[in-house]
Amino acid sequence: MSKLWKIALRDLLRNRRRSLLTLLAVVMGVTLLIFVSSFYQGIFDGSLDMGIRLQTSHLQVRAPTYDEDRVSLEWNDLLNDPQGLTRQIQAIPGVQAATPVLWANGLVLVGDESVGVKINGVDPQSEILAPIHQSITDGQMPAADDRSGVLIGKALADNLGLAVGQDIILVVSTSDQATDQAAFTIRGLYDTGVLQYDEATVYLPLAKAQAFSVAGDRASAIRVLLDKKESASAFAAAFGSPNLAVLTWRDLNKLILESVGASMVFMQLLNLIVLGIVAVVIANTLLMSVFERTRDMGILAALGMKGRQILAMFLVEAGILGVTGVLGGLLSGGLIVLYYSRVGISLGQEVITAKASNMITYGRLLYTHLTPEQALQIAIVALLLTLIVAVYPAWFAARMEPVQALHGK
Repeated sequence: MSKLWKIALRDLLRNRRRSLLTLLAVVMGVTLLIFVSSFYQGIFDGSLDMGIRLQTSHLQVRAPTYDEDRVSLEWNDLLNDPQGLTRQIQAIPGVQAATPVLWANGLVLVGDESVGVKINGVDPQSEILAPIHQSITDGQMPAADDRSGVLIGKALADNLGLAVGQDIILVVSTSDQATDQAAFTIRGLYDTGVLQYDEATVYLPLAKAQAFSVAGDRASAIRVLLDKKESASAFAAAFGSPNLAVLTWRDLNKLILESVGASMVFMQLLNLIVLGIVAVVIANTLLMSVFERTRDMGILAALGMKGRQILAMFLVEAGILGVTGVLGGLLSGGLIVLYYSRVGISLGQEVITAKASNMITYGRLLYTHLTPEQALQIAIVALLLTLIVAVYPAWFAARMEPVQALHGK
């Protein structure tokens, strides 16, 4: 077997330029697949992480009849005594933080302009709001006892020409199916980098939001942050009851998770196209090698080398090209992924604006992410395909008759 390796390696080095170009094709193909896979994985992971941090948390506890699409404020659809329930949840081991929230549909009025927004009544000090606190660019979050302060997105402020300290009129749909309006002062601006969120989300202290929307002391939901998101299903099963609906981050981010599944079809198709091109290059290299070495094959056959040994020799050549190319692709692709996982890829304002109508959240920077399983899958498929396309050239060389091969040119 060692002789086959020596012959195969010698034959590859005989035409170094062609072998090098073939090797580069494998390296570039694997590198491209590694990067593209990490790019799409980064989109999904980033969107899911952003959705959990800004909107859903790991768990949400709601009344069973709560209608999220309607942002219902009917008392029967709201949680009674959310503060007491929050304290019970926070006492459970594994719960990092919990806070009640009240959601309501509203309008921001500035002069003749109006913009539809979702009002979030929150506890300003809750750890769950850390991403919002970290994204405040000017001013501050209104205090819990602030009855006239509001926090709005910088994107919304820019669209309406507003700044910290200015007043706006906020119109809200109330629990008695009426509307109310009041003047509020902008205490601060935040910028999460998610345009569709920053343009349409307004924060009020929970007590003020409850009074403004005539919701009493009730809340739409309790957002729960866990130490480990993987334990969400177990927590949901543990403290769910007929009087409560407990939704996990998977339930609350179905769109993103369904998009991941749908995109896998596209990813597999792209993988096949790229690897198909690489396979054609490898097959062409080996076929050219067969034609150039026809006399050599005849001599080897005349000296007693069997057809299966000649076939194995060409497969070894393909294996050397495949393994070396795959390892090179993993190295170069891994370095590229590592770099962009730290500095990120700027999507540009045009892309962010184009995505603003989607329910999937996009930030300004996308960070690549590749799992070991994805890298291993790409490596195995690339190597197997390399060996598969080498079968025909190897078989063609193995079936040549020694006399015919010796007279070949």
